[in-house]
Amino acid sequence: MNAPDPARQPRQFLEHLYQAAVRRALPLHNMAAFLPALPTKGRTLVLGAGKAGGAMAQAVEALWPQDALLSGLVVTRYHHTPPRPPGLAQRIEVVEASHPVPDAAGLAAAQRILALAQGLTSDDLVLCLISGGGSALLTLPAEGLTLEEKQRINQALLASGASIAEMNCVRKHLSRIKGGRLALACAPARVVTLTISDVPGDDPSLIASGPTVPDASTCAQALTILERYRIAMPGNVAELLREGVLETLKSDHPAFSHAGRGHEVHLIATPRQSLQAAADAARAAGIEAHILSDEIEGESREVGKVHAALARFVANQGQPFHKPCVILSGGETTVTVRARAPGQPKGRGGRAGEFCLGLALALQGQGGVHALAADTDGIDGVEDNAGAYVAPDTLERALALGMKLDHYLDRNDAYGYFEMLGDLVVTGPTHTNVNDFRAMLVL
Repeated sequence: MNAPDPARQPRQFLEHLYQAAVRRALPLHNMAAFLPALPTKGRTLVLGAGKAGGAMAQAVEALWPQDALLSGLVVTRYHHTPPRPPGLAQRIEVVEASHPVPDAAGLAAAQRILALAQGLTSDDLVLCLISGGGSALLTLPAEGLTLEEKQRINQALLASGASIAEMNCVRKHLSRIKGGRLALACAPARVVTLTISDVPGDDPSLIASGPTVPDASTCAQALTILERYRIAMPGNVAELLREGVLETLKSDHPAFSHAGRGHEVHLIATPRQSLQAAADAARAAGIEAHILSDEIEGESREVGKVHAALARFVANQGQPFHKPCVILSGGETTVTVRARAPGQPKGRGGRAGEFCLGLALALQGQGGVHALAADTDGIDGVEDNAGAYVAPDTLERALALGMKLDHYLDRNDAYGYFEMLGDLVVTGPTHTNVNDFRAMLVL
């Protein structure tokens, strides 16, 4: 596909780079090289969870021999099951549940997945399809914890500004299926995990809270995180964490060995690969591209301000990069939800939108700088947009409508701000997820 002219169509050019990043992470493009051979005896069971779960299941169905037995269950987010290609028979059941806050449908899916894992033998093969979002979708509260209590803790973590590593440490220890426990349920079968990374550093134990991989974090760390962010928990759960009763499976556990071959984990798509695809697309259009990092974390608005400082330096000083150029980054930022003043409307938006608010505020209308930030799953938080677009005239157009950016930032209302400007980026679910995508075009 030919790229739009960056100088004449900067927004369309940035959207072109985003689409290149998403295409690189689609399961069907990446899975074939990692599929194991068919078992000579036994059966093949597919289990999985995540925003890319539906697309990953379809990729297995398309690539697995049509005459071979295949069955299983995968859970994905509501409305994230892709249309079924004509002629592709369904052999893996796909169900949908809530994200980012778990619901009863996710609980039922987790219970069914654990039930399917029962009675397997060493002749059987389990393909586990794991992608970002699986922590909420595959919910099975620890003993002594109700779904309602798990929902409340999850909502509090999401609003606290906790990092993804911190959130998933807690989630693993408050679960009966995460932190390696699904691998234990599948024993003694051979388990091969195929995963799409949505976490900084691509640590498989953090992706969907690692249901099939060892976990190095501890109950003590989970308790410390809950206390640090002042998240209330039932007294019995706090006691279980203190006593280490809810400990996850460690690397020396027998569940991670199968006839001496060990448990296999393959990353089939990563944030770095998608950023590289976007960089390649920019260079093909004659624009130099620079990747800052695929592991950027921190408060979204503050990360936006730092990116703005870099873009302004390039625009005004020609350092550290020569213009025209594209500056790319990824990772997983966080949003700390601010308390609302009485009568103040509730804000809407996610990490990408809040990044764009911080960026626009710090750019102050800097000429020649255009930017797009979006989540690669197509959904920024819980809204219907993937992210937002920032232009040199963003602040000017907003002020003409009587909109002051800092008022929207105070109430975490990125959606409301960019919706009024017509600058929301709306793609619909992409059926993959390699987390944050950010691109700044400096002309």
